[in-house]
Amino acid sequence: MLRTNADRVVKLSVQGKVSYPSGRRGHSVDAEGKAFLLPSIGGISYNVKVGDAAFGWAGDHIEPGVSTLVDAEKRYDPPNTSYHFYSCVGNEAVVVTGDAKGKKGIVTGHHGGAEHVMIDFADEVLKKLNMDDKFLVRAWGQGLKLLEYPDIHLTNLDPNLLRKMGIRELKGGKIQVPVVAIVPGHLMGSGVGSTSMGTGDYDIMTTDREEIAELGLDKLRFGDFVAITDHDNVFGRSWRKGAVTAGIVIHSDCLLAGHGPGVTTLISCAKPLIVPKVDSNANLGKILKIGRFRPAKKKKAKRK
Repeated sequence: MLRTNADRVVKLSVQGKVSYPSGRRGHSVDAEGKAFLLPSIGGISYNVKVGDAAFGWAGDHIEPGVSTLVDAEKRYDPPNTSYHFYSCVGNEAVVVTGDAKGKKGIVTGHHGGAEHVMIDFADEVLKKLNMDDKFLVRAWGQGLKLLEYPDIHLTNLDPNLLRKMGIRELKGGKIQVPVVAIVPGHLMGSGVGSTSMGTGDYDIMTTDREEIAELGLDKLRFGDFVAITDHDNVFGRSWRKGAVTAGIVIHSDCLLAGHGPGVTTLISCAKPLIVPKVDSNANLGKILKIGRFRPAKKKKAKRK
């Protein structure tokens, strides 16, 4: 079993609210020079969930579940930066207002630029939410370490989720991490060079559709864990031969050049100590039974 400092990781409360869907006044232009005008980030999404395909939506940068922040006018200032940083993938979120007060969900990722935290809720909760509702996140994970692997760094990861990911210890100071797919580092685009590993994401570029299909990346789903080869996310998002980063797919494919499905980083090492193992079950929804994998509620039997 992986030994961690989870008992010393501080658990805090942070609170956000629904982020209004983004709307454009004019067209944007895709990587082929074609204009488009489509739905984008934000809002309460009723039909896009963890477990759904990250490709094929009539939209751009679509976020599954509920998109949240603190202040849309001050996305890059506290307390929004605090909310974004402390909320970790796998954290519990609780509705604290409105008709759905007391209902619980799960944080599924960060989206940089928008500075959103995405939260998954059951359908019956989504139906009760409104645009003024607020959510308290029991934030736990930043500062988490693997005690016997000092060169492997963790960010944005709930300690309980770490224990459920099926990570195995290997010889030579290595760990094996289950992932749905392996992404070559040369495909990483928007977000490269950023030092915001504890917030946000960066994108798998999908302009070359043939290569994306050959690698099977066009089958990615929201919540899939992926490995990015030759990419170091320890002190900044950068190319480094032999480095490996594992993360989670948090938003949809994008039409803009240099963009594509976003990946929030979870585990990274500048040395070749992370060994990806392809496993189709390596999805947040399958592990935590959320999104499309949330068990259906049994219907109550009618009284005779």
